[in-house]
Amino acid sequence: MYKQPDKERWKGRIDSESDEKSFRVHQKIRLLDMGQIQAQAENAFALLGFQCDEGVRRNRGRQGAYHAPVEVKKALANLPWHLPPDVILYDVGEITCEGGELENSQKHLGQAVERLIRHRITPVVIGGGHETAYGHYLGVRQAVGPETKLGIINIDAHFDMRPYEQGPSSGTMFRQILDEDGNAGYCCLGIQTLGNTAALFETAKRYGCTYMLEEELTLEKLERAYEFIDDFIQNYDVLVLTLCMDVLSASAAPGVSAPSPFGLDPKIVRALLRYIISKPQTISFDICEVNPLVDENRKTIALAAAFCMEALVHFHRRQRASTGR
Repeated sequence: MYKQPDKERWKGRIDSESDEKSFRVHQKIRLLDMGQIQAQAENAFALLGFQCDEGVRRNRGRQGAYHAPVEVKKALANLPWHLPPDVILYDVGEITCEGGELENSQKHLGQAVERLIRHRITPVVIGGGHETAYGHYLGVRQAVGPETKLGIINIDAHFDMRPYEQGPSSGTMFRQILDEDGNAGYCCLGIQTLGNTAALFETAKRYGCTYMLEEELTLEKLERAYEFIDDFIQNYDVLVLTLCMDVLSASAAPGVSAPSPFGLDPKIVRALLRYIISKPQTISFDICEVNPLVDENRKTIALAAAFCMEALVHFHRRQRASTGR
């Protein structure tokens, strides 16, 4: 279920071969086999793909997110490098789901995430369907221990808290987590009324989920959103951040498993990412539900790559602020 990183994904324009201020990501990326990971001092990040959309299939969505990790990495390759020279960025390959073995692949993803965190490498996980978030959570929980208060912030149009008696899917994982983990809490930003049944709103209330509706998240109301996030964060030692790309307006992100006609503007999502990642509790990030098979001119892929780079830049800025370097 593990694929080693492939250098063929990391190609792009070269403006200079010596001036690092002119470098692009493909000139800085390092390929690292998960089996060769060693502990890092600081400033180390890893891109970990999760090639899976079995959860989307089970949830009756549009399949194709399996292909996203490779395509998003290709888009990242040509972005300009806006990190200091001492920052290390690894491509550590992909965990894959084959033969419909969703639960097993999530377990392997969790093991990879745990291994990165224990070696002081910040994971940026590129899904895959949003079932990615469950494997991501497993890894963080294993790394921080069972007693740590763990908060999950999901930027998403959907609660993803469906019943799972017939098996887990891309629409069940946050209910699974709350059922299994008494030290976990859940906050969702960008919920759409027309994207969730009345029963799901009742489920969210019963489980103590806090949320903000899509219509409440505007540039004019960002300070209120930040206060809402702070109220949630204060209860937790560690935060996991997950972004489902279907939270965005379909005009900005058409290539997703479940497009949202009333979704968020990309600038709102960028602002939320920056704010949440600035918090010292935020330990890792995943991005999910990009579907290259239905994308238009690779615009959703490009947006996902930009969000990944935003995450890397702001993780580093927070680390630099905490160390004074």
